[in-house]
Amino acid sequence: MCGIVGYVGPKSVVPVIIEGLRKLEYRGYDSAGIAVGKAGDLKLSVRRAPGKLRYIEEVLREKPLDGTYGIGHTRWATHGRPTEENAHPHRDCTGSIVVVHNGIVENYLDLKRELIALGHKFVTETDTEIIAHLLEEERKQQPAPLEEIVRRAVKRLTGAFALGVLSAEEPDKIVVARMGPPVVIGVGEGEAFVASDVPGILHHTRNIYFLADGDMAILTPAGVTLTDFNGTPIARELQRITWDPIQAEKGGFKHFMLKEIWEQPRAIRDTTLGRVSLETGAVYLGEMKLTDDDLRAATSIQIAACGTSWHAGLAGKYMIERLARIPVDVDYASEYRYRDPIADPRALGLLITQSGETADTLAAQRELKALGSPTVAICNVVGAMVAREAHGAIYTHAGPEIGVASTKAFTAQLTALFLLALKLGQLRGVLTQAQSLELIEALGRIPAKIEEALNQTSTQCEQLARDFANARDFLYLGRGIHFPIALEGALKLKEISYIHAEGYPAGEMKHGPNALIDESLPVVVIATRDEADPGSKLRYEKTLSNIQEVTARAGRVIAIATEGDSTISQLVEHAIFVPHTPELLSPLIEIVPLQLLAYHIAVRRGCDVDQPRNLAKSVTVE
Repeated sequence: MCGIVGYVGPKSVVPVIIEGLRKLEYRGYDSAGIAVGKAGDLKLSVRRAPGKLRYIEEVLREKPLDGTYGIGHTRWATHGRPTEENAHPHRDCTGSIVVVHNGIVENYLDLKRELIALGHKFVTETDTEIIAHLLEEERKQQPAPLEEIVRRAVKRLTGAFALGVLSAEEPDKIVVARMGPPVVIGVGEGEAFVASDVPGILHHTRNIYFLADGDMAILTPAGVTLTDFNGTPIARELQRITWDPIQAEKGGFKHFMLKEIWEQPRAIRDTTLGRVSLETGAVYLGEMKLTDDDLRAATSIQIAACGTSWHAGLAGKYMIERLARIPVDVDYASEYRYRDPIADPRALGLLITQSGETADTLAAQRELKALGSPTVAICNVVGAMVAREAHGAIYTHAGPEIGVASTKAFTAQLTALFLLALKLGQLRGVLTQAQSLELIEALGRIPAKIEEALNQTSTQCEQLARDFANARDFLYLGRGIHFPIALEGALKLKEISYIHAEGYPAGEMKHGPNALIDESLPVVVIATRDEADPGSKLRYEKTLSNIQEVTARAGRVIAIATEGDSTISQLVEHAIFVPHTPELLSPLIEIVPLQLLAYHIAVRRGCDVDQPRNLAKSVTVE
């Protein structure tokens, strides 16, 4: 999986593709390649290189390419090492067909044995190469236009795939097929584009088709034709993307991740905008196919998500159960269908995913639907697969998130979950109008408080990074709704700094983790409090006891605390103070210094903050 960019049209094809692949670098990759063709050439010209895009650019300077159509790819290795021969695009025996592929072909060994028996010679360790040879064999057995050959071939593949195919025998044509990983098609004046994500082509066109599973697209300078795998024409809505391409640039920040941390106030405002009434307290979720009666009738909520989105779901459980008094379960999407879940058509399925294309989350959604549950998606990409398959969507409007380690998408998800909790609480008669207005006003103050937290804690987190950048392990502790934030803080650190970090419920310390504590272990404790909330006061007092357990064993505590808390200052070595926030909204504030701490530690360790090793932005295979 990872980046695909293809182009057919009057522009110089190589710069279009390389520029597009650079916009997709945030997805993570370990090799790159490009194939270009033009009318009259019997073979397609291919250049590939392991490593970052600068290496393929060096190859292109030594051996330039020119043409009228082409396709490029950045690969994240799944089958075979990250070497030049394993990089995409891959060719058939004749060199007239090339393929780029995101996903995994699960039956590739069976197909490979069959094709070897028919005389095909393989030169790579990849599953993708068999697709090029399969297309060659299909054309040999029954000559036909490229799109028909692709249709026959994809019906023999099992697994997940997004394919881009070129043939020297049919110049100025790109054939695309999707079954799993995302694909977008861009339409311009006398030109067409394909990419695995919108930023790859947004500098050239805002008119986008989002392909669904089972879709094919035929791209030529004359336009784009969409069909299913049987060749039947299909209609997809051409969507106008409103993102400003400048949003996908660093804007003066050293890294995309840092830029996105500072963009969180805007992301929260945009996610809230137009969805609440400051006069009546009403919440409007306009992208719902479900009626208010449908939402009111739900007897429980089943959340499924992965990674950071799963942590948002855990925090959302506290919000929904508190404000709507409806039971909520939270599952790892990657585990949901493997635990033989119990069917309940009255349960509402809630899927949370930044990209809307996470393979495990889509699988959980389909399992929920098969069990009869209606589903709602919280997603950052308009038109993404999870939203198309859902009965309703709450788009987060965070804008493109380039850094692999999610930041602004997380806080936007928390905002969407809070709005959903408010909506359900109103529909179920749990919240009065006065309570709703109070909570909405509190949410409206969050962006300014995050700006305050960013300004107050950024320098302190940078200083703390000097003290703790060489630590081998970190422990993060939290109680109640703060526990998911402990998990998310630990995930951010391990993702980008490669330091082992673990999040734990603070009350579980004496059930094992106390054995880890010594003078070398930094322990980050979330110890904020909301004096107006009785439950928060109790949790705070218990958390102070946990801090004393750690300091009694010489552990080094970094506490996230509420402004004005003099008690914390006397107990811990380091305290990071954030603005006071109501308990249910506190995760939106608490995560900010944890993101900054992880970022600055990673920078001091010399890590690739935006593209951490072995990770990809959108996990589109299981």
